[in-house]
Amino acid sequence: MNDLHKAPGTAQAAFGGLCPRCGAKTLYASLLGFAPRCSACHLDFGQFNVGDGPAAFLILIVGALVTLGAVMLQLSSEPPFWIHILIWVPVSAVLVIALLRVAKAALITLEYRNRAREGRLVP
Repeated sequence: MNDLHKAPGTAQAAFGGLCPRCGAKTLYASLLGFAPRCSACHLDFGQFNVGDGPAAFLILIVGALVTLGAVMLQLSSEPPFWIHILIWVPVSAVLVIALLRVAKAALITLEYRNRAREGRLVP
């Protein structure tokens, strides 16, 4: 392990976009796209399969929060429908994208730590 970096905690790696092995800030290449590998320790991020689980889970959570917020706003001040669209569409998009980065990074970190791999049948 590199002397300059040490393995970060799950929350630290998830919120910082850190490599689960060395702690360098190399996990993401774009807003939601993973880098192919860590440029510091060369850990291959392609070996981890995060799939669509975090997205589906977050859509349910964010949907519940946004629905609760919209109902509370409607009951408290009865704004026109376009106000709801103006508020809740951007809020939903920002929450899902921001939390998706964290959820994917956390899942990669947990897969690395627990050595999770595809299931295999034992003969």
